[in-house]
Parts: sequence; structure tokens; C-alpha cells
Amino acid sequence: MRTLLAIFDGLPFTSNGLIRRLLHLAAVVIAVSVLTFVLVDLLPGDAAFEVAGQNASLDEVAAIREELGLNRNILVRYGAWLADAAAGDLGRSFHTREPVWDAIVSRLPVTLELLVLSQVLALALAVPVGIFCAYRAESRMDRFLNSVAFATVSVPVFIMALLLIYMFSLRLRWLPATGYLPLPLGIWANLRTMVMPAASIALVEWVALMRVLRSDLIATLQEDFILMARAKGLPAVHILLRHALRPSMFTLITILGLHIGHLIGGAVIVEWIFALPGMGRLLVTAIFGRDAVTVQGCILFVTVGYVMINFCVDLLYAVLDPRIRARI
Repeated sequence: MRTLLAIFDGLPFTSNGLIRRLLHLAAVVIAVSVLTFVLVDLLPGDAAFEVAGQNASLDEVAAIREELGLNRNILVRYGAWLADAAAGDLGRSFHTREPVWDAIVSRLPVTLELLVLSQVLALALAVPVGIFCAYRAESRMDRFLNSVAFATVSVPVFIMALLLIYMFSLRLRWLPATGYLPLPLGIWANLRTMVMPAASIALVEWVALMRVLRSDLIATLQEDFILMARAKGLPAVHILLRHALRPSMFTLITILGLHIGHLIGGAVIVEWIFALPGMGRLLVTAIFGRDAVTVQGCILFVTVGYVMINFCVDLLYAVLDPRIRARI
């Protein structure tokens, strides 16, 4: 803790505020882990039967249940798992006996690439459309683009994925419907397998980003310094990109942090549909196989990543806005 405080010592936060925030994040992680453990335990069926197979005898199933510790009380099992997780050991998969940490790390690059590409595509749509709609607010084109945006956001991610597969794989035959090729095999080969999964998420997520940017830009364009820039005869593009866009990106930065949860949820579905070997597919496979250790490890990893990203966004928010520093 002293090392962490020393890292942030140069920032405008109080030590008590930083400790309070970290304790809050730790409480969130523990609460999510408890809820996940209970929900997985309530799933119908018996993990021991899944591991033993259909032809196993009752004695074999009982032996596996004892080996996996499934015959112990849920509180005892959770306490043992939490102690091991705190020491960096997420356990082993019931089915493959692979360490959960190794399974997550080996699949993490695919999921990270999917999240980054989908976020880049969403911003590539949201920023120019938001700027244009703010500049031409309440025009016919603004209303048309907003209508298109609302129609797009009403489509679930899995429906968007199926529509893209139908159009670009079955009809046009431009892109493969499933499969994944890693980056070492070539950037273009990799992008051909990732562009549709990333677009499936981006085409749903870009709308909220665009609406936030549009709203903030409209307010910024009414400020006195923008009127002064117009009075000087500066080009409209220069005013929008150099003077109005930067102060209007403040809320967008916060939304990007909050949208990580939506991106992860979309990635779980998209990876399963497009057969991508990422964390989402690992999680779904573990749920179907009642592999509680793998499910718990994946959820813990995602939860820690999500709260840390939002913690960094909070710190950035406080650095940019002095009014928020006093509350941290």
C-alpha cells in the first residue's frame, strides 16, 4: 500500500481518498466473486457427472466429487478458493486439468484484440458523425443520422453478428464466417478474421459515444471563445477540430471507461458466434461444462480488469477537473 501511495504521491489526491477508493474496488471484486460462486453452484446438474462421463459408476462419480472438493460446504469451498486466488492460484480446470491462469493468459490476446478493434471502429464512426451532427444540429441530415443511430442501437449484438455473416460471408463471400488467424501469420489474414466480430460490437456501441459527443459539442459551440474564433474568421473545420472538440471530449473519456463492461459482454457472445479462441468462448464453454473453477477465474479476471480501468478513468477525471479532486 505504501508503494501504491508513493506512485500517486505527485497527483492531487489525498491518501485517505485513494485508500477509500481502493477499498471500495476491493469490496466490489469480492462481492462479484461471491455472487458468481453462488450462481455457479446453483446451476442444475452435477459437475462430477460432467467430468466422469455418462458411463461412469456412482462410486467413480463420488470419488471425483471428493477429489474436486465438491462434497464440502459452499462456504468452505469459497474460502479455500479465495485464499488460493489471493496467492495467485486460480486453480485447475475440472475437465482439462489446465491451470486456469494459463488458460486465461493464452486466450487473452484474442479478446484484447477484439475489444481494441471494436472500440477503434466505434470511435471511427462516433467522432465524425458526432461532429457533423453537432455542427448541423436539428438539420434534416442530423435527424436522419440520429434515426439511423437509434435503429442500429436497437439491434442486439448477436443479431448484428448474424446479419454481417449473412451479408459478407454467405452473400458476398468476402470474409470468413468463423475461425481465427493470429497476427504472426499476417496482419491482413488476421484482420479478415477479426473485422466482422469487431464490427458486430462497434455497430451497436458507437451510438452512445456519438450522442454524448454531439450533446457536448453543441454546448461547447455556444461558448464565448467559439464565438470569438468565428468573429476572427477562422474556418469552420479549424474551429471544430482545434477549439471545440478537445473540451467536448471530457464526458466521452468517461463513457469509454464505462463501456468496457458492454464491450466485454458483447465479446463473450461474438467470440462464441465466430468461434474465436478468446476468453469469452472459454467462459461459455466452462459454464456449459459446469467447470466452476474456470468460470470463477474468468469472472474474477474480468472484474479486476473492469474496476481497474474505471479506477484509472476516475483518476484521469480528477486530474482534468479540479472540482472532482475534492471528492476523491
